[in-house]
Amino acid sequence: MRLITWNINSVRARLAIVEQLIREYQPDVLCLQETKVQDHMFPESFFADLGMPHLAIHGQKSHHGVATASKLPFDASHKIDWCEKGDARHIAIKLASGQTVHNFYVPAGGDEPDPDVNDKFAHKLQFLEEMTKWSAELQDESILVGDLNIAPFEEDVWSHKKLLKVVSHTPIEVEAMLGLMDAHSWHDVMREHVPMSEKLYSWWSYRAKDWSLADKGRRLDHVWTSPSLKGKTTKMEVLRDARGWEKPSDHAPVLVDFDF
Repeated sequence: MRLITWNINSVRARLAIVEQLIREYQPDVLCLQETKVQDHMFPESFFADLGMPHLAIHGQKSHHGVATASKLPFDASHKIDWCEKGDARHIAIKLASGQTVHNFYVPAGGDEPDPDVNDKFAHKLQFLEEMTKWSAELQDESILVGDLNIAPFEEDVWSHKKLLKVVSHTPIEVEAMLGLMDAHSWHDVMREHVPMSEKLYSWWSYRAKDWSLADKGRRLDHVWTSPSLKGKTTKMEVLRDARGWEKPSDHAPVLVDFDF
């Protein structure tokens, strides 16, 4: 099974590169984040025409939103209202092979990494706390993917020293993410395939005129599995070229091939 996860930053605005991705890389399951479209306006026929007619969508107007498209039918889908805010930040499907794929869009957290003065950052920490409690109780064999908006390790950012006070790599966020990972013994698939000694990014800011040359990236997108699925992936690739496609997202897709 080939799975691709991608923060698309408005799916309707970037249908051309979504089509390019599907045609070039042929995912069996495509998990999108930040779709920015209400469910009744989601381009379902577009995905059906590209051979991915099976959809689980959770959207809202202008903000957030997640969607999972599949070539093959899935058994069920559900969503969780994290922090009881009504935000569309999670959708899950149960594959016919038995695994559950959880597609997440974790809050970015604003600019100031202080929950006492920044409600967005407080929300992010609460979201991670709820995910940690959920992970500790999780029984299903699961795959967790999406834009988690944290780069946890020093080699996940272009400069550990310069980003220590920048939201996405602050110590409080890193500690929260590591606690989340420990709660279910989540296995970091991307770091299984790329040694910790190597830099690994999935996001490059729009602010850089030549993002590729500057290469000031961060790994904000993740693929984790339940411990029972460790070793069940045969390939992982950050599709960096897609960051340079016409009218791109600031995130690159992450591709993982599973064998189970």
